[in-house]
Amino acid sequence: MFKLALAQMRVEGGAKEANLARAATFVADAASAGAQVVLLPETLNLGWTHASARTAQEEIPGGETSEWLRALAQRHGVYLCAGLVESAGDLRFNAAVLFDPQGRLLLHHRKLNELDIAHALYANGDRLGVAHTPLGTLGVMICADAFARGHVVSRTLGLMGAQIILSPCAWAVPADHDNARLPYGWRWLESYCPVARDFQLWIAGCSNVGWINDGPWRGRKCIGNSLVVNPRGEPVLHGPHGVDAEALLLIDVALEPHARGREL
Repeated sequence: MFKLALAQMRVEGGAKEANLARAATFVADAASAGAQVVLLPETLNLGWTHASARTAQEEIPGGETSEWLRALAQRHGVYLCAGLVESAGDLRFNAAVLFDPQGRLLLHHRKLNELDIAHALYANGDRLGVAHTPLGTLGVMICADAFARGHVVSRTLGLMGAQIILSPCAWAVPADHDNARLPYGWRWLESYCPVARDFQLWIAGCSNVGWINDGPWRGRKCIGNSLVVNPRGEPVLHGPHGVDAEALLLIDVALEPHARGREL
């Protein structure tokens, strides 16, 4: 068993220094609370679809943000998973990394199921993997990877032996969304719960909060609602809802032996 922390933090478009400073505080608080694994949101350095991706994207490894995340994992002795914007030659990717407590890069994921409206900024991903650690086998996907056709990304991670899938996210709604009338989250429950149940694994999605100030969804708001589903396919943690609903969420995770070969 280990303690997982989800940092449901505010991400400001294009404001890398402020975003990283905020993330550092969340990671320090999570480590102080006993977390061994810390999950941060999608594109936490620049914000999802912000135009700064065209000029401020960075290499993985070696770029400023990935090396900063590496040092943060080492400093606090945690497994650290986070999303960031990656430069790779002439291409940009909506990417995520997983560092271990020694600062080793265990996983480097590139989002496979990016929304059509984001294709002008991010290329299609080209990799998927799991990492075998003393805590268990960890897999990484990003946000809409979860509802790829047939849940193919998360189910493939299950077939690869993942016992917990970590998913940096940026969950957004229109500015006038009425959460009391239409509670947010059904799409993620539909995507997470069957896969978690079929493969007896955990899925954790951590979303940011804050207004989207650039790109095709400018004027929408990210509203948290971070989610953890257990190996029985049951939601066991819900983050608060709201454009200002920053929160550090903690949960104890007991991993199940992986059950490959269940009927899908």
